[in-house]
Amino acid sequence: MKKHSARVAPLSSYSTQVLTCPISEGEDGSEPHAETPGSETSGESRSYHTCTNTALKVLGGLLMVLCVSSSWVGTTQVVKLTFQSFSCPFLISWFSSNWNILIFPIYYSGHVVTTREKQTPIQKFRECSKLFGEDGMTLKLFVKRTAPFSILWTLTNYLYLLALKKLTATDVSALYCCHKAFVFLLSWIVLKDRFMGVRIVAAIMAITGIVMMAYADGFHGDSFVGVALAVGSASTSALYKVLFKMFLGSANLGEVAHFLSTMGFFNLIFISCVPLILYFTKVEHWGSLSSLPWGYLCGLAGLWLVFNILVHVGVVLTYPILISIGTLLSVPGNAAVDVLKHEVIFSVVRLAATCIICLGFLLLLLPEEWDSVTLRFLANIADKKSEEHGEELTESSVHTRSRSRANGTVSIPLA
Repeated sequence: MKKHSARVAPLSSYSTQVLTCPISEGEDGSEPHAETPGSETSGESRSYHTCTNTALKVLGGLLMVLCVSSSWVGTTQVVKLTFQSFSCPFLISWFSSNWNILIFPIYYSGHVVTTREKQTPIQKFRECSKLFGEDGMTLKLFVKRTAPFSILWTLTNYLYLLALKKLTATDVSALYCCHKAFVFLLSWIVLKDRFMGVRIVAAIMAITGIVMMAYADGFHGDSFVGVALAVGSASTSALYKVLFKMFLGSANLGEVAHFLSTMGFFNLIFISCVPLILYFTKVEHWGSLSSLPWGYLCGLAGLWLVFNILVHVGVVLTYPILISIGTLLSVPGNAAVDVLKHEVIFSVVRLAATCIICLGFLLLLLPEEWDSVTLRFLANIADKKSEEHGEELTESSVHTRSRSRANGTVSIPLA
């Protein structure tokens, strides 16, 4: 399969887009031509329509930011509440991953509502199965393509839940944001993406934040183990995204929904043995099925499903950078809940580490052409200042000449 840049990547590797309204005809240096009133009206209506669509897309993106941040904060906090009465992280991860099966039916429901050309579920499923090849999905391709991604998905969620048993929700969500730096490093090494100095600086800041977080309580005890688990979760998430970009980067929304549902089936069929093994070996013992906290489990799985759907749909419907910002805002969201509800007191070192990681995350959101765009912006400002200064000198010289003529003398200005 050909390699392309990722259009839709799970949980977020996002690009930056510039929010601009297009210029009207005749401003691009082309030859002037006579315009009729009808053409002017149609040009203005097209420009107004484009700007309106852009504004609606931005407003929708801001709403998506709040939804993404709220769903991720809710997921993390519900996990903490579930651990108070039920401490089986792998079973929780396995149960939540099974809900990915619902993603393709939800996508098909939206497809039926929003399009005129109706397709049966089987037809749409076969169309989206071309992600696995021209012949569609076979059992061999199902296992070959789905197994690595499903294992990485399970490891990411499992390590994230283990880290939440050792650290606060704020610390874990901040450390998980380091996955953005790991994605850049792996993409630079494996995919030969463009080298950017500012992103190297951001990666160094992420590593610095990790070390400071581990040093906050000394390099021992639950704190150090929790930091290692959170960093492991971020690393497996980064590897998942780079592999997705390498093998499935050209997938559209329907194919991504199909792939996530396929991973849910793989998780249900092949990974179901792991919770049973952990149960019989007494590593995770949950008693009878009736004693399970089904309310917390279903609420957690539902929030996790909503988060995954919002991330993938938001990348298509709005600007990807806004989805990344929504993930970042989960850090202050979790901090607010930890302080107000759990009365957590953060040390200065942990606050500094969190701020450094978040700043590095923001630097990674800069577009590839950020340096040239910044230079052009500064050059335009300098040109405007020089023009204003020249106009002031011209006005002062004209004023001097008129005053000299009124006095009967002639002065020659130096400027």
